[in-house]
Amino acid sequence: MPAARAESTRPASGPTPQADTPDPSGAPLEALSASEILGRLPAPVALLHGPDLRITYVNDAYTAAFGERPHGAPAAEAMPELTELSLLPLVGQVLRSGTPRTVKSRKVRAGQSYTVTCTPVAVGDPDGTDGEAGVLVYATDVTDHAEAAERLRTSERRHRDTAVTLQRSLLPQDLEQPDDLRIAATYQPGGTDAAVGGDWYDVITLGAGRTALVIGDVMGRGVRAAAVMGQLRTAVRAYARLDLPPHEVLQLLDVLAAEIDASQIATCVYAVHDPNEGQLVYSSAGHLPVLVRDEDGTVHRAEEPPGPPLGTGGWVHTSGTIALPPGSTAVLYTDGLVERRSEDIDEGVAALERALSGAVGSPQVVCDRLIRSLGVTAEHDDDVAVLVVQHPARTGASAELFHNASLDLLGGVEAAPRARAFATGVLTSWRFPVELCDLGVLAASELVANSLQHGTPPMRLGLRRTDRRLIIEVTDGDEHLPRRRQAEPADEAGRGISIVATIATSWGSRRTPGGGKAVWCEFALPA
Repeated sequence: MPAARAESTRPASGPTPQADTPDPSGAPLEALSASEILGRLPAPVALLHGPDLRITYVNDAYTAAFGERPHGAPAAEAMPELTELSLLPLVGQVLRSGTPRTVKSRKVRAGQSYTVTCTPVAVGDPDGTDGEAGVLVYATDVTDHAEAAERLRTSERRHRDTAVTLQRSLLPQDLEQPDDLRIAATYQPGGTDAAVGGDWYDVITLGAGRTALVIGDVMGRGVRAAAVMGQLRTAVRAYARLDLPPHEVLQLLDVLAAEIDASQIATCVYAVHDPNEGQLVYSSAGHLPVLVRDEDGTVHRAEEPPGPPLGTGGWVHTSGTIALPPGSTAVLYTDGLVERRSEDIDEGVAALERALSGAVGSPQVVCDRLIRSLGVTAEHDDDVAVLVVQHPARTGASAELFHNASLDLLGGVEAAPRARAFATGVLTSWRFPVELCDLGVLAASELVANSLQHGTPPMRLGLRRTDRRLIIEVTDGDEHLPRRRQAEPADEAGRGISIVATIATSWGSRRTPGGGKAVWCEFALPA
């Protein structure tokens, strides 16, 4: 059946074409009928009229794209392509409202994509009298553009998936679980339309019961940010082994971050927990404040002001402290958890404080609850990293597995036999096997002897047991750290640290605030 032809149409509104506009054939535009003008268009055009949207006209381009359409037939029955493009309700809406509408990049069964504009028109009768209102459907083939856009989206998804995979591979696969703390962490990348960033966290056991907690955020996005994050995380672990104060670790990281990539900066919090002190010593480089929830639900915010982000240089970082007593919970997090485009970030931190005040349960339960309370979903527009640290309050049989004992080393050389007697009594009272008691007393004796010979007052011997290890630590007022060396056969000294390193599971030393040092060793308890 030949394509239907309209005798005349005139727009419901809009400017009138200029009469002297020439036609490519040489005839003036005013000499052509509407059907002749529409028939020359390279894009598919259809004209529908009446409340049941009957076909008044389709041009040759429409017929070539979708096949011939019977004149006068309802569009709902004779134009299945409008159904495939989900246009029938829209055409009816345009007919009723008289307002043109455009639908972008819709695909039909044949795989072609079209952008379709529906414009209200008045359809005239052949004798020139006004007819019924109609709709002019104008389709533009955008298949090439749609395919290019899809290729771009596919490339972006592949790039994002690569970045997420790299990011996850660089995060700790299994968090270290210190004896005195319970820890859980969560990382959630942004939604499919968000470029993932360089959020990271880490837990590092330092020895002698101390634990370093780290969280950071590289400001960039994608694979590059994830790669920078991986380098910073590796550097943090290396610097942590030096057992430096938190602000000195950030000072080293600041220099390194500028060397890695001067165009990208990062924020970071580095905190150290010492079970003997019951607090976190922390330093912040442009990062959000650590929050601590007491056992009664009161939430405290770390008050030490942060320094500038890593990589900016020219700043001397400082350390602050916040109490972390038994029964309390600390939360370290990145800005994706609390930052929203529609509100100030302080409001997000306040919302996190409210959520934390009522969050109870295991660290993982608290993690999940905070994520839900702050409205973080799979389509969130930024990465989120959360590190939850609990210092459990132990009672009953659990508390019996954790003990501390200490002795001030006074009186010069007389301190050595007193230290041996003290260590023997304490370790025996803790019901350790005889062999472990003997090794512990030997290690304590060697560390005390080393301190008496090379250190300065005040001196102190500390013994600590957990459910997994025995820790022996000697502190004094001299800041020179001992090193293990190979003593010659004729040497009368120099073997103490070597003996300790040989018999203990691990050993180490660090400088303490005030200019002193601590030397420690650990013995793993039998299973």
